[in-house]
Amino acid sequence: MKKYFSPAVRLSLLMLVFCSVIYFIMVSLVAKLVPGGGDGVPVKKNGVTVGYELIGQKFTDDKYFMGRPSAVDYNASGSAGSNKGPSNPDYLKTVQERIDSFLVHNPGVTREQIPAELVTASGSGLDPHISPASAYLQVPRVARERGMDEEKLKALVGQHIETNPLGPDVLNVLKLNLALDTMK
Repeated sequence: MKKYFSPAVRLSLLMLVFCSVIYFIMVSLVAKLVPGGGDGVPVKKNGVTVGYELIGQKFTDDKYFMGRPSAVDYNASGSAGSNKGPSNPDYLKTVQERIDSFLVHNPGVTREQIPAELVTASGSGLDPHISPASAYLQVPRVARERGMDEEKLKALVGQHIETNPLGPDVLNVLKLNLALDTMK
């Protein structure tokens, strides 16, 4: 018994030190190398932080582009999905309510045209991005609410598309809306 107990205790202590101390220090050091130093990259307007690049925000006014819904109401301290499957009646009811709301705010759009990302929350509930298709679908509403030319607004959307070599192109909704506020 002693033959197995002693190595097991030593290995357990070694793993405890590694997992709780060394690993934490390594992750912290790597985080300091990324933009924002591990604290996130603030988005500023007139020198004031209005959000962070990788945390979605809630936009409900029709004069703004809307991002993905959030299961946690964009609360970064409670990042999570709804954990409800696609056959859950509560989940289906929530998605249907989001579809109905989107159709009310975007007349002329059909149910089939709505990308799933505009009516379903991301796994984290904090996704700050939408696809170009989702942004272009909202152009008529935003242009109407702001009295803007749709082509000018489409050009703005095109300027904010972030190409991603590992996945689909996206737009950061906060950055797009801030740029929108600077337009005349």
